[in-house]
Amino acid sequence: MAESDRLTCVLVGSGMVARTHLAALRAAAPRVRLKGVAARRVESARAFAEAAGGDSLQVYPNIDAIAADNEVDFAVIATPPDARATLVEPLARAGKHILLEKPVGRTSAEAEEVVRICDEAGVALGIFFQHRKRAASLKASELVASGDLGALGLAEITVPWWREQAYYDEPGRGSYARDGGGVLISQAIHTIDLALSLAGPVTEVQAMTATSRFHRMESEDFATAGLRFANGAVGSLMASTACFPGGAETITLHFDKASLHIGSGVLTVRWRDEREESFGATATTGGGADPMAFTHEWHQAIIEDFADALAAGRPPVASGREALAAHHLIDAIARSASTGCITEVSK
Repeated sequence: MAESDRLTCVLVGSGMVARTHLAALRAAAPRVRLKGVAARRVESARAFAEAAGGDSLQVYPNIDAIAADNEVDFAVIATPPDARATLVEPLARAGKHILLEKPVGRTSAEAEEVVRICDEAGVALGIFFQHRKRAASLKASELVASGDLGALGLAEITVPWWREQAYYDEPGRGSYARDGGGVLISQAIHTIDLALSLAGPVTEVQAMTATSRFHRMESEDFATAGLRFANGAVGSLMASTACFPGGAETITLHFDKASLHIGSGVLTVRWRDEREESFGATATTGGGADPMAFTHEWHQAIIEDFADALAAGRPPVASGREALAAHHLIDAIARSASTGCITEVSK
């Protein structure tokens, strides 16, 4: 790719996950040029830039400075979710495309506002739902789309993760004010998004949430729900960060002709005629005490897809509008847990 064809971006955020984005952006260098960084405090951005390579990265003092830079094509936003619209709006109005760390917002209403802002500005909005770019996920999507599996009857979704109390001792983590909730919106949203992309939308839920004795936090570290899908299938979801020592998230989908099981980066297909196939490679996914124990390559794949989508004029693999389905399901689970009633999922 010629230098003139590369897209220029800025990384907004300097926290834990920003290091993964930095590695992913550098690996995507044939398609993308990282020009600079920004953070809520310019001192944090300056320290991040120095640790990342000193003078090679420009430090932007604020969002308006990024918006005013005509060289910037898009921004990667990797801040906590409590100021999404505030960050997105000036960039979108300046014509900058947005690649956003999950979640889109703390609530469905906030997520919908971010999508609206980008739609009205005519800019692309992509979300880091990088689980979609794993080899096992891509093969599962291919099999589902082929129709060879028949109709879906049952779905099982589990996120048996573990986080030490020290993780939640960080100010704001697991709070509604900063994060919008606990395990559902901060961890399980990745698996929820992937499951919905494979199984289709959920129409109603009956749920329970709780905070276990293992954590001192405002929001939930445990959630379980029964699910009814639009296609008539039923299913279950269990997500927790109280499952020591932490295991791989799994999605198991039972179709007429086969069952698909995704776990630890591997897809296993068990056909009714007794054939069995496996795809992908075993990988750690950050389910244990170290939340950063995963490769940057899946983030890199999202970045490269976003760049390709902008060049081709197509939607990214995980668009902001698509991400609303996961947000609506999470909100419905919270409402059902609060009322104890079967709850419809917003469309």
